[in-house]
Amino acid sequence: MNKINGYTEEEAKNLVEYIKEGKRKGKTLTYLFETYGIHNGRAKGSVRNYYYALMKNEKGDERIVKLLDGSELSVEKIREFTEEETDAALRSILAEKSKGLSVRRAIFNLAAGDDKLMLRLQNKYRNTLKKEPERIANLAAEMGLKEEFFTPRRNAQSKEKGLPKQDFLQRRLENEINALYDRLAQALKAENERLREENARLKEENQKAK
Repeated sequence: MNKINGYTEEEAKNLVEYIKEGKRKGKTLTYLFETYGIHNGRAKGSVRNYYYALMKNEKGDERIVKLLDGSELSVEKIREFTEEETDAALRSILAEKSKGLSVRRAIFNLAAGDDKLMLRLQNKYRNTLKKEPERIANLAAEMGLKEEFFTPRRNAQSKEKGLPKQDFLQRRLENEINALYDRLAQALKAENERLREENARLKEENQKAK
């Protein structure tokens, strides 16, 4: 059976149609990812990641092009880190970690309250940890840091869950990233609601002025 990034072609089509219909009804992507996941036995985060992969279509799959043709679906484009920016970000995170902080606290400090930057930093660290762990190790070595500052440790919680230390850290970062996506979506929803209320107030004032 032919698949598109892990979903069958029928599943991919159903997801696109579900998102299109939901967007027409004014639903947020976060809500749609969650409800689609519930209805189809998939985690909200995995649905979100699959949707973003479809939108990006890095391999130029013609089936995806055809599937999305005329759908008017999109995602906010996030500027990618350059190689220099990646190394700078990783060094900053490692410098914070060398103070005895967790990755989460290190990134929180560096982002200084900017949720979008926090999300970008966590995604970059997670992906590097998964795909290029030697890059983090080499940067730490250049900075003269000891191994414990960049090697994920198996703590009591990960031991109880029976997860290898690398898998446990990866899972924790995934959960934190999901929480950040939700927070950003809620902030956007609140801002949209504020704008709708402001628009209604202005209309009412205009009516009274007439």
